[in-house]
Amino acid sequence: MTDRLIIFDTTLRDGEQSPGASMTKEEKLRIARQLEKLRVDVIEAGFAASSNGDFEAVKAIADTIKDSTVCSLSRANDRDISRAAEALANAKSSRIHTFIATSVLHMEKKLRMSPEEVYDQARLSVRFARQFTDNVEFSPEDGSRSDPDFLCRVIEAVIDEGATTINIADTVGYGIPELYGKLIRDLRERIPNSDKAVWSVHCHNDLGMAVANSLAGVMNGARQVECTINGLGERAGNTSLEEIVMAVKTRRDYFGLEVGVDTTQIVPTSRLVAGITGFVVQPNKAVVGANAFAHASGIHQDGVLKQRDTYEIMRAEDVGWAANKIVLGKLSGRTAFKQRLQELGIELESETEVNAAFQRFKDLADRKADIFDEDIHALVSEQVTGQRSEERIGLVAMSQSSAIGEQPKAQVILTIDGKEMSAESTGNGPVDATLRAIESLAGSGADMTLYSVNAISGGTEAQGEVTVRLQKSGRVVNGVGADPDIVVASAKAYVNAINRLQSPVERLNPQITTP
Repeated sequence: MTDRLIIFDTTLRDGEQSPGASMTKEEKLRIARQLEKLRVDVIEAGFAASSNGDFEAVKAIADTIKDSTVCSLSRANDRDISRAAEALANAKSSRIHTFIATSVLHMEKKLRMSPEEVYDQARLSVRFARQFTDNVEFSPEDGSRSDPDFLCRVIEAVIDEGATTINIADTVGYGIPELYGKLIRDLRERIPNSDKAVWSVHCHNDLGMAVANSLAGVMNGARQVECTINGLGERAGNTSLEEIVMAVKTRRDYFGLEVGVDTTQIVPTSRLVAGITGFVVQPNKAVVGANAFAHASGIHQDGVLKQRDTYEIMRAEDVGWAANKIVLGKLSGRTAFKQRLQELGIELESETEVNAAFQRFKDLADRKADIFDEDIHALVSEQVTGQRSEERIGLVAMSQSSAIGEQPKAQVILTIDGKEMSAESTGNGPVDATLRAIESLAGSGADMTLYSVNAISGGTEAQGEVTVRLQKSGRVVNGVGADPDIVVASAKAYVNAINRLQSPVERLNPQITTP
């Protein structure tokens, strides 16, 4: 009989800890619905005790999602656990995930607790959580750097108290596949009641081995993998959901495991998460990158044309890439547009949003002959990011000029709180001049920590997608803009970021250290 691997998605919790990736309740709910369509087993919706905003987001997701288990993280204390239980009260299926650090370094320097105090806290927290649900997960934070003897003692105790999932966290990405896999095997062999719980892995990508470590854990008995869409997460990110799922499915001969994920929803989910968070997927990213199924070598192209599996171990259609790239043009109507949204797995909340997206599509079609699937994803993502904050500032018009031997100049017209204003500036290039002109009017005073350009499709008329990250007073936000004119896309992204920075609905990026 084939075993089943549980896919635990923590994009909305651990993924949100990426600088600038914090989301509003509405954005989290939108992603949660897509994760449900993707058919992940568990959605870690957030950290209910971390803020009122996160509590409301977890509650909204728990109230809405029916086909996946909804989970909330909590530290190993009664307040956090009670808050998680309150947020999850209406969930059809819920889980409380509690954690405490177990490495000597974390216990001494961060918690300032003795091993005995940590042992008692872990045991009592699981006992308390069991009052609210029979689905309790326990994580020893920094487990991969913890003393194995102490880990055995703590884990045996929490299983005795009713923990049903044990998650060994490689919190800082320290693990090496052979050693991490051996740790999972040794713990399962040494702990007398290890068969009473599902074993889980949660790996960070600091050394680029998160997926490899997770799969090593799976080969040594773990039956749950904690992962995120696009590998999103703090520092170098987390285990990538799409890579885990497709590795297990593609190499079923080796792993012998089943997963319940609808793989055709992987690319639409990846696009949605990238659009909402502003974290663009690198072109050579496995499975979901724009080049994942591209073949430049003549030998490769010839082989693929003759027999597809000579150079492709997965089919692009199986993960949600469209076989027919050119889909619509300027003469396409609203019905065809709505149909294509449905085929791409894009769900908009209301007819008003559909109408707004269709108008953006028509505007783009007037400027660009062929509209690709990537263009549709981009215009919808830009619409979503534009709606996530109160737009105090709007881009009305802009122009710029540059020539060899002359300093580039730009002029912009903005609306600020309903009042139209204009400014001119010079810069090192047309983008720099334009953003300086915008800043002279907006006066955000923020530092730009990231400027990234990504071509949405091929060819010189392709849309450019720009991500701008701004930081001010500990707050980090991402802004996204797309347009065939890269300078316009840059201006849109910068205005979007400033609006997010000034919006009261945006919350501070989570700073609580977690597994």
